[in-house]
Amino acid sequence: MRGSCRDRVSSRADTAVGAGVDAGCENRKQSKMPGIIEEALVAYTYVGTWIVMSAGVILYNKYILTVFGFPFPVTLTMIHMAFCSALAFVLVRVLGVVKGINMSRETYVQKIVPIAGLFAVVLWMGNSAYVYLSVAFIQMVKALMPCVVYTVGCVFKVEKYKRETMMNMLVIALGVAIASYGELNFNLTGFMLLIGSIACEAVRIVSIQMLLTSADIKLNSVTTLYYVSPACFVFLLAPFVFIEAPRFASGAEDVNLDPMVLGSNAMLAFGLNMAVYLLIGKTSALTMNVAGVIKDWMLIFISSVMFDAPISTLQLWGYLLAFLAVCYYNYQKYQERVAAEAAKGAGGKAVKLDDREAAGGGIEMTKQITVNGNAVPSSKQ
Repeated sequence: MRGSCRDRVSSRADTAVGAGVDAGCENRKQSKMPGIIEEALVAYTYVGTWIVMSAGVILYNKYILTVFGFPFPVTLTMIHMAFCSALAFVLVRVLGVVKGINMSRETYVQKIVPIAGLFAVVLWMGNSAYVYLSVAFIQMVKALMPCVVYTVGCVFKVEKYKRETMMNMLVIALGVAIASYGELNFNLTGFMLLIGSIACEAVRIVSIQMLLTSADIKLNSVTTLYYVSPACFVFLLAPFVFIEAPRFASGAEDVNLDPMVLGSNAMLAFGLNMAVYLLIGKTSALTMNVAGVIKDWMLIFISSVMFDAPISTLQLWGYLLAFLAVCYYNYQKYQERVAAEAAKGAGGKAVKLDDREAAGGGIEMTKQITVNGNAVPSSKQ
């Protein structure tokens, strides 16, 4: 094996030659620095883009549903699905920019369609919650996601029950309960829709583990749009026909159908998925979770000002408690991943970890797909 530059210098009898080798090594180290800095800048540019676009989609959706004059969350989500499906088709089948996967019709029906059905319910209920609740309160309640996913995982035997973890989940639930109690504009209908969305999302994530991960089917954000969004659009036809179509037909509501606003909203939703696609290969899950924390706090305060939604002190204390518990849970999962990678690197048997990171992009990415009206990676490449 070749030794380090310093080792090679020590093996030289000629001091001048050794000094030359040492200088060469230092030059090579210095030459690597610009590359490292450039790579870091690119990665954190992607992170910043993702934070801005993610927050932008949520705020834009809230604006359209409550201020703009288009209180039809199912229709808005269907516009997203149709637009994103079309562009994903172009990227995968026409331009070949993103490589698809070989999938039989039987596999699609058995493994993709059930997930698309759950996803449709998640988006329908999650986006409907924005009509009744503030963005800040929704972000606080979404801290429940790891708690619900862990509970559902234990029920379906894909997650191992641990007393310490469950106690941490109870702390998260307590924090969300305090935040809910402190909500000044609490709406039971919106709250039940949001809880239903979170519950369905938890089942969807566990289903991805059971159906896709077990079959080694890996989808990124673009192929998820390509395979899942069309089926999701079809499932959304049911609530559209029975709930929103009659409201359109009655003409009783003054509906704003500005194509520029609705089109730009759908384009932003697709842009968010492309940001995720570019980001996945550039950062770690830990970075994504940290970025998600920054985004959540930004949304809470920005949306409070934008939509005149006051936040009580009790709410902030409750969310802070839930936030700290979620951070501790993330740290636990990170430690497990490090230990598993170390065991794998040492030639031992790799530990099978929770695939939420792959299935829904980790806790933050899971929250992302709950209510934004657009798909994100179902599996990490």
